[in-house]
Amino acid sequence: MADQSDPHTGSPEPLLKTEGIVKSFPGVEALSEVSFSLYPGEIHSVVGENGAGKSTFIKILSGALQPDSGTIYSDGQEFSHLDPHKSQELGIQVIYQENILVPSMSVAENIFVGHEKTGNFGFISYNRTLQEAQELIDSLGIDLDPGTKVEKLGVVDKQFVKVLKAIALESRVIIMDEPVAALPPEDTEKILHLVRDLKRKGISVIYISHKLEDVLGISDRITVLKDGEHVNVHDLSEEEVGEDLISREMVGRPVEKFYKREESEIGDVLFRVEGLTRFEDAPAVDLEVREGEILGIAGLANAGRTELVRTIFGAENYEKGEFEYQGKRVKIFSPRDAISTGLGLIPEDRRVSGLASGLSVSENITIADLDKLGDVFLDLDREEEFVREHVDRLEIKTPSLDQEVRFLSGGNQQKVVLARWLFANVDILIFDEPTRGIDVNTKAEIYKIMHGLAKEGKGIIMVSSEMPELISMSNRVLVMKENRVVAELTGEEITEEEIVSHAV
Repeated sequence: MADQSDPHTGSPEPLLKTEGIVKSFPGVEALSEVSFSLYPGEIHSVVGENGAGKSTFIKILSGALQPDSGTIYSDGQEFSHLDPHKSQELGIQVIYQENILVPSMSVAENIFVGHEKTGNFGFISYNRTLQEAQELIDSLGIDLDPGTKVEKLGVVDKQFVKVLKAIALESRVIIMDEPVAALPPEDTEKILHLVRDLKRKGISVIYISHKLEDVLGISDRITVLKDGEHVNVHDLSEEEVGEDLISREMVGRPVEKFYKREESEIGDVLFRVEGLTRFEDAPAVDLEVREGEILGIAGLANAGRTELVRTIFGAENYEKGEFEYQGKRVKIFSPRDAISTGLGLIPEDRRVSGLASGLSVSENITIADLDKLGDVFLDLDREEEFVREHVDRLEIKTPSLDQEVRFLSGGNQQKVVLARWLFANVDILIFDEPTRGIDVNTKAEIYKIMHGLAKEGKGIIMVSSEMPELISMSNRVLVMKENRVVAELTGEEITEEEIVSHAV
């Protein structure tokens, strides 16, 4: 891209620029000659399907990875690479999807952790910490108590704290990686409003998201990446850009052609939960899922959806409750019990609780049922045969079966977790935010796989914050509020208006 004066700020020079960035991993060229520029006070979004190179590009700007070749420019300086210290010195901060906060510390302490505020004699001053945290909070017009412990905050408030941490470090460039993934619409708008406030304060934002509607609503410019290459950059002040154009550049076809709902035959009750009480005085929850059914679970953040499915899977304790599988009572007190019963969980945060990131694709798939591969010694030939079958079935993109799963894109990591449960031959699959942080193309693939499993007679429980996903995928929807099921919707009742009316 040729250097030019930015139409939004009139600045003759970009605040941050890259030229010809190349980065390869074993068997994969993650970035190929990628150039990019960011001007002061600009919101510049980067979009692309999973595996397009977005995460690699972010890590190069943050200093977490070094490029194989290429140049980074900032403040009139030229760098072949950055390290984390230099990146921070240049005013670059990344806000990742994963939680980087200390739950047991207050909002104020989290904001200034690592550069604590001191008083007389050099001792940390909690009063000064609270005061300066409140000043930062007020500067963004956020409703947040600096003394509240982070563990008591909801998802959107934790995102606010991450941004406040970055501002406290006098950042000039804030990179936001999927900041609204899995957030309901009302919380998404809070984050988007915050991004606009950052722009008004003169802070530049690199915004990474798969939600094209949001990207188009807040961006000054949009860069499209595909297969590690720079496809195009759109200046929204000079051209009209829609979701169809962006999706074509990302994956080669318009957004309306990504997915068409498929019907499956609903059979007998496969799994039933009765009177499940997660904690003392908590409301009891009943639910059932039938053969071939996709049961959606809706609700706002902190409604108890994830906690419910984790409890069903044995990952969290409960006070009382009964479980029934194929008409017989079963005991579930641990994930091992759940797997033995025939349940598999594809968790919301697959990178933390769903995958062993240091293990290979093969090891991650077979880890749930090693007995299939031999009583004493593992039959490696049989393992490769089984794994190859599931990799091919789910179209997992990996250079080899021995590739460490942490090097795969988010969508392919999701498929590896799913392949694990298919290998274990479970009958009930629990998807917690199945397409969180996944591009529209991979979403369509995941939807097709889920409906294929339903057609095979498996029961699917799906927690989702995305209304179109709930409406298009679910045969029934349970709406949760404050840890209780407040409504069950079927057929034409499954609309955004109905779901929201019960959830709020």
